[in-house]
Amino acid sequence: MAGILAGKKFLVMGVANKRSIAWGCAEQIKAQGGEVVYSYQNDRLEKSLLKLGLAEEEMVECDVASDESIDAAFDQVKEKFGQIDGLVHAVAFAPKNELEGSILNSSREGYLTAQNISSYSLIAVAKAAQEKELLAPKASIVTLTFIGSERAISNYNTMGIAKAALESSVRYLARDLGKTGSRVNAISAGAMKTLAVTGIGGHKDLLEQSRSLTVDGVNVSLEELGNCCAFLLSDLSTGLTGDIIYVDKGVHLS
Repeated sequence: MAGILAGKKFLVMGVANKRSIAWGCAEQIKAQGGEVVYSYQNDRLEKSLLKLGLAEEEMVECDVASDESIDAAFDQVKEKFGQIDGLVHAVAFAPKNELEGSILNSSREGYLTAQNISSYSLIAVAKAAQEKELLAPKASIVTLTFIGSERAISNYNTMGIAKAALESSVRYLARDLGKTGSRVNAISAGAMKTLAVTGIGGHKDLLEQSRSLTVDGVNVSLEELGNCCAFLLSDLSTGLTGDIIYVDKGVHLS
């Protein structure tokens, strides 16, 4: 069985370790026959990827806070692999003190950092990919969000606001990239124990609350998230763009 992504190539941005949602997405892309190239922010994360068994030729350095870094990375991807059929944007960051207590404790610098890395970076990478003609016909972009974008989740604070901006960006990008045949969607993932979640104040309570609100009492898995991502990247989902797909075992119903 060839898989729904057979013969296609994808860039996955945001893998930190085996518990990363980006890793779950990459694994299911490969399970469906796709080829993956991974981006990493810095030397520390490059070492993490090497520990996962990836080869250097499968990776490119890309700091999404720098347009120059994005340009260099995408030039490298195109030189090595040619056009790609899509990318997974699983990049987000806010300083730790932005992720605890009251939103009134948010600082201007912390707020702007969260918006830059967690929201604007999607526009930045989409723009670079478009300008460099990196995206193949019918390419698909998938990003990751969380229900804290629409509800005031304890301690999520500045990141919730950044995710709301990210979801709005998905809709505008879907409109404008659609003119050239590309699609843009987001997965609103259920809470799970990742490196990103452990940076949120009271994250154990968040995970337990999320589990208690699922329809079957079991949190969503990396494989389930990855399966949805593979579907959104495939030609099976060509009618979907500008959407937020909830993969949270029903948490958003409560």
